[in-house]
Amino acid sequence: MLRLTHRWPGLIAALLVIVVSLSGAALSVFPALDHLSAPQASANLTVAALTQQVAANHPGLEQIRRTPSGQIEAYWFKAGAPGAAVIDPATGKDAGSADPSRVELWLTDLHRSLFLGNAGRWITAAGAVAMLVLTLSGAALVARRMGGWRRWFGPTRGPWPGRIHVELARFAVGGLVLSSLTALWLTALTFSMIPDDSALPSFASATPGVTALPVAQIPILASTKVSALEKLSLPSPSDPTDVYTLKTDGGTALVDPGTGKVLSSATPGIWTRISNIIMLLHTGRGASVLGLILGLMALNVPTLALTGVVQWLAQRGKASRIKGNTAAGSAETVVLVASEGGTSWGFARTLRDALKAQRQGVHVAPLSQFDPKRYSHAKRFIILAATYGEGAPPSAARGVIERIRALPAAPHAPLTILGFGDRSFPQFCGFAQDLARAAQDIGWPEFLPLATVDRQSPQDFARWGHDLGAALGLPLELSHLPEVPRTEALRLIQRRDYGKAVGAPTAILRFALPPRSLWQRLTSQGFARFEAGDLLGIVPQGSTVPRFYSLASSRADGFIEICVRQHEGGLCSGQLTTMTSGESVAAFLRRNPDFRPAPGRAPVILIGAGTGIGPLAGFVRANHKRRPMHLFFGARTPTSDLLYDEELLNWQSAGQLATLTTAYSRQEPHHYVQDSLKINAGRILQLLTGGAQIMVCGGREMAAGVRETLAEMLSASGQSPATLKAEGRYAEDVY
Repeated sequence: MLRLTHRWPGLIAALLVIVVSLSGAALSVFPALDHLSAPQASANLTVAALTQQVAANHPGLEQIRRTPSGQIEAYWFKAGAPGAAVIDPATGKDAGSADPSRVELWLTDLHRSLFLGNAGRWITAAGAVAMLVLTLSGAALVARRMGGWRRWFGPTRGPWPGRIHVELARFAVGGLVLSSLTALWLTALTFSMIPDDSALPSFASATPGVTALPVAQIPILASTKVSALEKLSLPSPSDPTDVYTLKTDGGTALVDPGTGKVLSSATPGIWTRISNIIMLLHTGRGASVLGLILGLMALNVPTLALTGVVQWLAQRGKASRIKGNTAAGSAETVVLVASEGGTSWGFARTLRDALKAQRQGVHVAPLSQFDPKRYSHAKRFIILAATYGEGAPPSAARGVIERIRALPAAPHAPLTILGFGDRSFPQFCGFAQDLARAAQDIGWPEFLPLATVDRQSPQDFARWGHDLGAALGLPLELSHLPEVPRTEALRLIQRRDYGKAVGAPTAILRFALPPRSLWQRLTSQGFARFEAGDLLGIVPQGSTVPRFYSLASSRADGFIEICVRQHEGGLCSGQLTTMTSGESVAAFLRRNPDFRPAPGRAPVILIGAGTGIGPLAGFVRANHKRRPMHLFFGARTPTSDLLYDEELLNWQSAGQLATLTTAYSRQEPHHYVQDSLKINAGRILQLLTGGAQIMVCGGREMAAGVRETLAEMLSASGQSPATLKAEGRYAEDVY
């Protein structure tokens, strides 16, 4: 429901919202230009002094105004002709034309009414309502995607339209809510829907027969600072009963020109004061910096609209590729998909086609759309759930577990979950397991136990299909050919070999950056943007299943670098470690924002072994600000597989690496990286007290040993790797 609330107002009112936001952004510039270009009055200048100077230069002066931007304007009548000018308050002389810019007038009419008068004002008000609905529902969707409001500013991931949409939304949401609400208030004010309590002073006439005092001798004018002035109307020389009308931010007063006394006054009511504040907030007149900030936020709306439409089309594309998708309200089998990179959708199509061949009505949809009320005829739910990184849900499925736990009652239709993951990761199919636990906690019946698919294995999927068919009483055959990701050819330009002496051939491979298209540059797709710690997916020859390697370089380095150890019988590692310069491999990029040093200057403790040094070396290489980084590195011997041996010394000399602590498992005394941690426990605890972050990369056995060692070290302080992880101070990239 929330997604629909966000989607349809956006699609229906997209053009109107873009026009209103762009014209508003353009108008936000004018208050700043006025403030910068117009001479400003000094803090001590009084209304009396200003009036004297202007009157001396402009006989027949009738009125002086101060705009919210601080610009002083004067209006006079001389020789039967009216005159107006912007005034330099220091001299009282003309400083420019008081006529508003034609461009500003045109933009104002477009922004307020689309050149359609009162009818146009109602249309733009509808645009403000649409903007408010979009912003509030969008904020809730961002919070859901990020896994809760507390993770609002967490790293984003997933396809580029979603990342851009979330980043811009997080920046602009406050300004768009403020602009929408103030626009609606001003519309209500225009159509007299807000009470008018802008009381005027009671009528009063000047004392008859009394000669007017010099303006400097009128107390209220001599004591009122120009900074408080809104408007001063001078008495007409031809009307002996006329008076001064002084309007300031505190109210309006009628002043006798002969005696200098205030004859009557009135102060604005609460509604008028609120409306004045709202006018300032909406237009930026009187707060030009705020206006520019709101204008910048409004400029994001066209991009938000574009990325929103792209995401909508992508979702429709996924659904349209599931041919013959049964309507949600009439399907007996509901297949819900949670996918980070999109590969799980291919399995969903295979499943749907097989069920359709058995005359089953199936509805396939993203797990993020899960709502039991939508599936009134469902007899069973099947969830295909991929796991991202260390047991995390895919971006679009964040918050789903919380929604399941919050259901008032478990769905009657039973459930089965199929998890997709990589068994080399410690939290294999962790998200699928969390889903299963949440379902059990609310009493959701299952008709088939949780099953898993390792590395997109067609064999695992087929075996599960037989079990599913048996549970349904159907002869179900699931023959799935994994989709090959879109790859680019990476050409090897340099390699450095290690480890042959100890029977563990390892190489640092450096590839040339592939050319970037203009579209890739604009959207940061492909290899147009990447950081150390991101993942390089390589599709080996003779396979459709990619293998992933952590990047040891960033885009700024000008090359793509990974560390690879040859595994016996390893299809991908065998191909990579036998490559020669000039050869190419098919690869693609997958971002990994959860494995990066947190922003700031706090120390970073880097722990790795073997090829796990890859991304850690990339972090040190990029540490040009010389943030304290402390590396604990485990290898077999210093002469065989101390990867980046020369660079580590150079980085230490340059201040990019604060300390280097090595542990060698095949050299006396035998040490593993965990042993180095124990030896340096005091220093590590001191660093953690100073806010240090720990980053671990390497094999899962090493990572488990590191967690166990750190847990022992931290137990006395009441902390653990788990508590540090909850604080965003512990991250792992294990294989």
